[in-house]
Amino acid sequence: MPTPNTTDPAPAPPETPSAAAPPGATRRGRIARLLPGLALSLLAAVVAIMFSRAVPQASPALVAILLGAALTNLAPLPPALRPGLALASRTVLRLGIVLLGLQLAVGDILALGPRAIVLVVAVVSLGVAAGALAGRMMRLGSAQSLLVACGMSICGAAAVAAVRDSLAPTPRPGEDAQAARERLDAETGTAVALVVALGTLMIPLLPLAAAALSLPEGVAGIWTGASVPEVAQVVAVGSVLGPQALKIAVVVKLGRVVLLAPLIALVTARTRREAREAGSTTAAPPLVPLFVLGFLAAVAVRSFGFIPEAAVAVSSQVASLLLAAAMFALGTGLRRDVLRTAAGRPLLLALAVLGLVTALSLVGAFAIA
Repeated sequence: MPTPNTTDPAPAPPETPSAAAPPGATRRGRIARLLPGLALSLLAAVVAIMFSRAVPQASPALVAILLGAALTNLAPLPPALRPGLALASRTVLRLGIVLLGLQLAVGDILALGPRAIVLVVAVVSLGVAAGALAGRMMRLGSAQSLLVACGMSICGAAAVAAVRDSLAPTPRPGEDAQAARERLDAETGTAVALVVALGTLMIPLLPLAAAALSLPEGVAGIWTGASVPEVAQVVAVGSVLGPQALKIAVVVKLGRVVLLAPLIALVTARTRREAREAGSTTAAPPLVPLFVLGFLAAVAVRSFGFIPEAAVAVSSQVASLLLAAAMFALGTGLRRDVLRTAAGRPLLLALAVLGLVTALSLVGAFAIA
């Protein structure tokens, strides 16, 4: 009788990802996961921009953040929205910052004169340095202090989010890496909310103060551009002060925006140094992030006249849309527990930095005029 074959058949080779789904299907799957949150962010940005046009005192960034905060606190966000919201808060934000560079012409900034340039550099450098020092004295985390200080001193919510990308989440005792990332995201949301809210309060208050001090339009314009955090808020204040003040304010403000690039490089260099000292094996961020290089390239394109004014106007609208979408995504991180923390020491720090920047800007405006 023949001996039965008891040998098990050879197992089938495991199904590889490429065999399970072609690359095109994998890409389509990734896009499908991103679409819900990204589409919601863009829709919220459109609503925010339309509302701000009806109510000029409300900047699109503020409206977008409030929409995001309201949504996340009214009901838990579906998990399907998270990938797209993450893309909006990072990649979409970076694209918006790059397009913001097309609004800057180096010649316009240089035309302000050396004293105005010195004022811009002083406001940004002293505001950031004083904010970091005051935050340490208040026993706030270094990341939270830097985020608030940069937002108040440079260009508002866009600066906060850009600086966040240059920071490495550092776990505290008892934290894992995921908890550290969530804490940094919460600190970013808190800083964005404070910067936008306090900057919006300046829209009615600064023109009232300028009228009480009987400031000429030129002085009021320099003061506005050197002190108000958001570009949209500067436009709103300048529109109240008068056409000459508006023109000067926007140029001075854009001079502050230019300093975002060297600041990001400095923050990234510090992050890399701290990672080396801590012996971290995590890949360090590039010294100059790609979106900062894109921002500088956009400034160069505008400065050399390579782009027509009509395209500049369109890019301004697209940048507003992208930045508002990013602010909505960041606003979805402002849960009730995060908002409660914003009412304490972070608020005091934001008020202190804003007070310093406003006072320094006023003194500088008188000196220039």
